[in-house]
Amino acid sequence: MSPENAVAGVTLAAAVVYAVLAGADFGGGIWDLLARGPRREEQRAAVAHAMGPVWEANHVWLIFVIVLLFTAFPPAFAALGVALFVPFHLVLLGIILRGAAFVFRAYSPQGARPLLPGRPRPRWGVVFGAASALTPVLLGMCLGAVSSGGVRVRGGEVWIQGTPPWLTPVALVMGAFALAVCAYLAAVYLANETRGPLRDDFRCRALWAGTATVALSVLALPLLRVEAPHLWRGLLSARALPLLAVGVGAALLSGWALLARRFRLARVATVAQTACLLAGWGIAQFPYLVYPDVTVGSAAGPPGTLRFVLWTLPFGMALLLPSLWLLFRVFKGEHLTREE
Repeated sequence: MSPENAVAGVTLAAAVVYAVLAGADFGGGIWDLLARGPRREEQRAAVAHAMGPVWEANHVWLIFVIVLLFTAFPPAFAALGVALFVPFHLVLLGIILRGAAFVFRAYSPQGARPLLPGRPRPRWGVVFGAASALTPVLLGMCLGAVSSGGVRVRGGEVWIQGTPPWLTPVALVMGAFALAVCAYLAAVYLANETRGPLRDDFRCRALWAGTATVALSVLALPLLRVEAPHLWRGLLSARALPLLAVGVGAALLSGWALLARRFRLARVATVAQTACLLAGWGIAQFPYLVYPDVTVGSAAGPPGTLRFVLWTLPFGMALLLPSLWLLFRVFKGEHLTREE
């Protein structure tokens, strides 16, 4: 494997980890915003308890992806920074707002008191939920933009004609799909971490979010065939199709496990489903970083830089992975070891 392909694979793997971990955090904010019924405050408390210890640490994977991109593939980073300037900055604003709102709500006098019927929600709770819903939509739209062919790079210059690439039909559907996946991830995780009637609430939400995910998948397939035929062909290729088949099987297993109340199995299957679908997209997109003008080979940095990244990567992972394992073990170990 060439150095540029190896670094591209590591970047895709980091994006998958970010989707699995931070996607659930975004989904938690979505369910915080949509909390309803007599147990709505208990639902929000469960979201805060699940997210509180680990939510900020999950963004380390997004930073890792960005660093790899501008270090190993600077022309691609430059093209994306210009073409997707607006959604990228809105994503950054959303991450900042949801983080600030999460903390301010937790320590505000209003956040410390239960919300009585008829009393409006504290403003920081609304900001937290709205930013949590908007951010994954924008990230999904950015993924759609790099696949739709609306970003052209000629002679080092970025050209965009007509509709901004992140507002094309493919981008909008992928944004909605990302929102549904995040909501599904969070609901499955929360169903695994709660008990009693609260577990039933999140189980019901997971089933609805899973249904929306399947519906958007069905909608996306014919749209990709028309609007992004190269991606459609890549998804049906011998290298991507087996992975997508595993993802579809994991999705079916996740839905069955929820119906059968096998919540640990549902969590594992949901993680596998999300990882396979995103990895399948990356493999189908290969060798393009930005279709159709920027490939992994054309955007790769100097060989010395790529080799340096690959040689230093194990040392960084030797520090990062044990730290994250300890963090999750300390704060999530009770849920990981508790019997159903």
